[in-house]
Amino acid sequence: MPAAAFPSSFCFSSHELSASPSNSQQPNTFLAAKPKSLFHKHPLYTPLHSTLSSQIKEKILCLEIMGVDAGKALSQNPSLHSVTLESIHSVISFLQSKGIHQKDFAKIFGMCPKILTSDVKADLIPVFSFLSEDLKIPDQNFRRVINKCPRLLASSAKDQLKPALFYLQRLGFKDLEALAYQDSALLVSSVEKTLIPKLKYLQSLGFSRSETVGMVLRCPALLTFSIENNLKPKFEYFSGEMQRKVEELKDFPQYFGFSLEKRIKPRYVETVQSGKNVALPLMLKATDDEFKELLREESG
Repeated sequence: MPAAAFPSSFCFSSHELSASPSNSQQPNTFLAAKPKSLFHKHPLYTPLHSTLSSQIKEKILCLEIMGVDAGKALSQNPSLHSVTLESIHSVISFLQSKGIHQKDFAKIFGMCPKILTSDVKADLIPVFSFLSEDLKIPDQNFRRVINKCPRLLASSAKDQLKPALFYLQRLGFKDLEALAYQDSALLVSSVEKTLIPKLKYLQSLGFSRSETVGMVLRCPALLTFSIENNLKPKFEYFSGEMQRKVEELKDFPQYFGFSLEKRIKPRYVETVQSGKNVALPLMLKATDDEFKELLREESG
């Protein structure tokens, strides 16, 4: 990306940059020093409230230039008010040294502004050690994993990531690549508050523990769905309105991944109107055209 796309002087003053050693060996065009006067002349700088301190203005402008909603970030992470620009600079430099691109910052910091006030040594280095040593992720793939789940950078390797991985492996998750590149949301989920309660809820629907574990291994997303907003209403419609047997869910747990209002209800209504009994996977997985053809074939 051309350096002009992110004028570095708008994020960090030349004084702070010269006083702060870079943690990255790669060219850091985003953070290269320029005269501070350019920063103060930036069109976004002047309209900022006159009572705001110069540092707060610089932080706000830095976030906005990266594509991050400054108001939302400051609200979600009040620590941004007091953190130094030098500290933010060290976080950005470190992430760049790990292969994260400038264009990724809007998504990463937008989703998790907490990362901006992380301590590189205490917080971020352990996360990358976890990715490398526990998940066996090659250095060149760090960017892919972080972009998939930025929350990894806001999670404690010791208190969150390692315990979650240990629990998931005990359940039977053996594919580390799948956990890293597809189901990384499971790694940032609390074992006690999220994973175990959802497993227990699924068991309460009439499945044995082994059946429940088999379901989540085939459809890991089950452990990421909200009980109240997803699992419960969909099961109530399945067992009540549709009057289907739970055995079908054991064979097709992906049912919970379809929209209740946009897919499950409309498709079920059409099958009822056609007078046909269509298998759950066929009813939900087929495209609109395939589904219509399926009903025509059944009617024929």
